Amino acid sequence: MSSSIAKTRLSVLDRSRTREGEDGGSALRATVSLARELEGLGYHRFWVSEHHGVPGVAGSAPTVLAAAVAAATSTIRVGTGGVMLPNHQPMVVAEQFGVLESLFPGRIDMGLGRSVGFTDGVRRALGRGKQDADDFAGQLDELLGWFTGSQRAHPQVHARPPEGLRVPPYVLATGEGAAVAAAAGLPLVIGDLRGRAKVVAAVERYRAEFRPSAWSPEPYVVVAGTVAVAATEEEAARLLMPEAWALAYSRTRGVFPPLEPPERIGSRAMTDRQREFYASGLRGHIHGTEEQVRDALERAVAETAADEVLVTTSTYDRAALLDSYARLARVAGLTRADTWTGGHVGPS
Repeated sequence: MSSSIAKTRLSVLDRSRTREGEDGGSALRATVSLARELEGLGYHRFWVSEHHGVPGVAGSAPTVLAAAVAAATSTIRVGTGGVMLPNHQPMVVAEQFGVLESLFPGRIDMGLGRSVGFTDGVRRALGRGKQDADDFAGQLDELLGWFTGSQRAHPQVHARPPEGLRVPPYVLATGEGAAVAAAAGLPLVIGDLRGRAKVVAAVERYRAEFRPSAWSPEPYVVVAGTVAVAATEEEAARLLMPEAWALAYSRTRGVFPPLEPPERIGSRAMTDRQREFYASGLRGHIHGTEEQVRDALERAVAETAADEVLVTTSTYDRAALLDSYARLARVAGLTRADTWTGGHVGPS
């Protein structure tokens, strides 16, 4: 086992993707079940995401889903990847994470992004506009102030129970996210592994501009991306097909559909534009046998100097997905409980 992988934490973000013929409740319950399995495999943290009005994604209320995941597990860290802060009032977000931390002390992460609703209709339903993402840095500062008691946006108002609690915050790098994370002295989550040169440049700027804070004394980088592992390279490539087709469909039809089985996708008639998007969706991901993935992951960690890898894989076959995660755990040398004791300072 390579030294870079051995020193790198390995975590998972699950988007609660629906499968063809499956309702949202089944997808959400599967997310909770997956978290239990990954805890047993020794993964460090398990995050859930926020999407609104997307047909193929059931995860719309990440702090609610995180509570269900935390209640069903006992050792794995649980959090959000992430709560889209411009969609919410910072005090409400602080209260939600304060409740989570109070119920599951020492296990909750607060991953935060700056995106707003995907469409004009969704943004109107949320009571937000595109401009609400412009003051992400200010919203983030207010949010953290509700925990420290230092916020000044609303004098003499205190958030209960978050005030006095420490819930580790992470900034998802979208647009100016890396610069915001550096200025605030917070850990950075950035992806994906396919755009390696862009990621490396952003990480280098983040490390150079990082200002130590009470939340994190030094930079901490989480690189996110798809990783698929199977007995053969061909089987691993099949795991990528459902998400690649869903992406191609969304780019050409404007709707993100539930995942379909790869055998149907392989025989599907596609327009030239769909085939172009589909081929693009298949390229660049880390996939293959355990040996191939070990080598590719070693290169990715070395090139990005990542402290942690957040795996974001989605596919139609849940059993094959779990097998992929089990194989990846072997690649990374994970144990049955997360007993990683490396030398990182800062984020949990």
